[in-house]
Amino acid sequence: MGKCLLSIDWDYFVYTRDNWGCFLENKSNQIDLWYKRYIQAKARGQSIQKAYYLSSELCTFWNKVRKCFRFSKDVRVYVSDSHSLSYKIAKDNKCKTVYLFDSHADLGYGGLSSLNIGVNCSNWLGKLLKDKQIKEAYIIYSPHTKEKPEYFTPINSIYKVRYCNFKDLKGKCIIVSVIHICRSGAWTPPWLDSNFILFVKSLGMPYEMVNYRERKWDPDHLSLSDQIYYLMA
Repeated sequence: MGKCLLSIDWDYFVYTRDNWGCFLENKSNQIDLWYKRYIQAKARGQSIQKAYYLSSELCTFWNKVRKCFRFSKDVRVYVSDSHSLSYKIAKDNKCKTVYLFDSHADLGYGGLSSLNIGVNCSNWLGKLLKDKQIKEAYIIYSPHTKEKPEYFTPINSIYKVRYCNFKDLKGKCIIVSVIHICRSGAWTPPWLDSNFILFVKSLGMPYEMVNYRERKWDPDHLSLSDQIYYLMA
């Protein structure tokens, strides 16, 4: 099977009823926009923070992973904000297989044509397949996902993409050469960042942070000028 990348998106554990769509990964969408949403929700008498929940699976995830995955002796762990880094990690480590835990398949959201543009957070897995960097991809959707495998029928019909869950992986012994954990800050709120770091540390292994920006979340001390700035974001 060759080397394997285990790629995990923090939004696998984050549930919300809101659907914010797809955003560019920049400072504005990673922090400024969250303040804007907070201010707008507060003006409506609502709490945006109560609209997001963490999955109970968070506490048992690594134990479940270790029952079907085995980490190689020289396994490396990377932590980033953007999931697009998985493309570079898989390529640089000559991985042939990717196991993805995510709320999104990241196969490309405009059909096959979305694989003709540069690598980004929404198409990195599809690009790995198209560019023949990997041979197969296994997607384990979050229980909270709104996506369905049939959304990617054209890609699924050409490349080896499989959709599975922990039950399907039971009894397997998949050797993992590299692990990537991403925060996806454009989709996951900053007030959960401390939980994210605790999740990373609970793996119990050294890790390297790559292009990861700490976010300060302090809505109780926003000045009037701050609020005007964020509302214009």
